[in-house]
Amino acid sequence: MAERRSPFYSSIVGLGAHMGRVGGDFISAKYYSGIADEHLNTRRNVGVQDLSTMGKMDIKGPDAEALVNHVIVNDAAAMKPGQVRYSTVCRDDGGIMDDLTVFRLAPEHFMLVTGSVNRLKMLPWLQHHAAGRRAYVTDITAAIAFPTIQGPRSRELLKALVSDADLDGLRRWAFTAGRIGETKVLISRTGVTGELGFELFVPADEAASIWDMLMRVGRDFGLQPYGVLAMFTLGLEKAYPAHGIDMDESRTPFHVGLDRWIRFDKGDFVGREALLKIRDDGIVTYSDHGYSLGKVLATAHLRLPFTAIGTELSIDVDGVPTRAVVAPMPFFDPEGARLRG
Repeated sequence: MAERRSPFYSSIVGLGAHMGRVGGDFISAKYYSGIADEHLNTRRNVGVQDLSTMGKMDIKGPDAEALVNHVIVNDAAAMKPGQVRYSTVCRDDGGIMDDLTVFRLAPEHFMLVTGSVNRLKMLPWLQHHAAGRRAYVTDITAAIAFPTIQGPRSRELLKALVSDADLDGLRRWAFTAGRIGETKVLISRTGVTGELGFELFVPADEAASIWDMLMRVGRDFGLQPYGVLAMFTLGLEKAYPAHGIDMDESRTPFHVGLDRWIRFDKGDFVGREALLKIRDDGIVTYSDHGYSLGKVLATAHLRLPFTAIGTELSIDVDGVPTRAVVAPMPFFDPEGARLRG
């Protein structure tokens, strides 16, 4: 498979990133100084990750809303311009093809931000379901750089960089436009770390200068870059499921606690009938260090008799029986206070 590089490639290599294939045909940073260091700095100060490898699907036309609403389990029709929704995209049998974010840019204009690997299958899936509709799907991944700035000092940092945007008034699951220097950017109050955070959509041909400005101004706020591996451990502490780890096409939203995003009352959508019939199963999906908590954490699918908080379990770790205790989820900041900043 051909190797693709993000618009920030030279910049992050220059910072000592350990590179690897992280999604589809892209390579990006797996880690820099070390997973624990990057994780804890994002919790304490502010971190930046290059997420340009994630897919961006532009959908326009009179039937754009109908197309989006047909392929996602959430309700696109209920969205107003400037709003973001999280959703899964399921097959006819209810298996999860991807989990993604839906941006409503205008009445007849949406953008879907897909998983890095899943970009390769989401484009033909969307184009297939667009057939016969007045809706036009374009993969704009290469045109948009996508840095995410996460951590308790993220708003302070961006207020020192961004003009023409009300970052204090920007609520979670919403986005606005602004400028960094002369570059127009879209700023979204989203992220998968469980911290106050923002994701930026930047024209690819202006990305390098934006990264340089971000790193220069960020020194005063404790900014450090973090890679994919720290992203996973940050998400684990919040029990955010990740496609390819906690879920895939053999699992449904019910298996990973994402059924709360399904809007059965909106009418027909791909996978609706199958999802109405699904029942839970059980398996450990992901285990790693919870650096903020000083414990080893795991997410799992459990049968109902074993889900009570405090239940002691024996789980198989590389063939060795290991004691585990069922804990409330998410593991870190269960009230979500840090997300509100």
